[in-house]
Amino acid sequence: MTAAATSVFSFGCYLVINGLTLMLAPNLLLSWFGLASTNDPWIRVLGVVVFVLGLYYASAGRQGLVPFFRWTIWGRALVLVLFIALVAAGMAPTQLIVFGLIDAVGAMWTAFAMRAKAVPA
Repeated sequence: MTAAATSVFSFGCYLVINGLTLMLAPNLLLSWFGLASTNDPWIRVLGVVVFVLGLYYASAGRQGLVPFFRWTIWGRALVLVLFIALVAAGMAPTQLIVFGLIDAVGAMWTAFAMRAKAVPA
């Protein structure tokens, strides 16, 4: 696996773990970030979405799907921007930015790995 593929695969594993946690024990994850517990079914629905998205990332990493790697760079960077906007608008707690930072760091890892290998556009 290339470094870029490893970065995308690793991010997929992170998403799979978060998705499973949100599906099976959402309040565990929420408590780690100082967020209020909930019994709302939507947190588990989000877990399903995150889990499936993680499977896409992991599969794309294993298959070396370079176009997908490029798409994830801007997509993961956009997550941070949108999370900051939600927090700034008072629509989300500040802790949400932590998840956005993780996305952005993952995007930078992929971008730097692709640049180091000089993957053609």
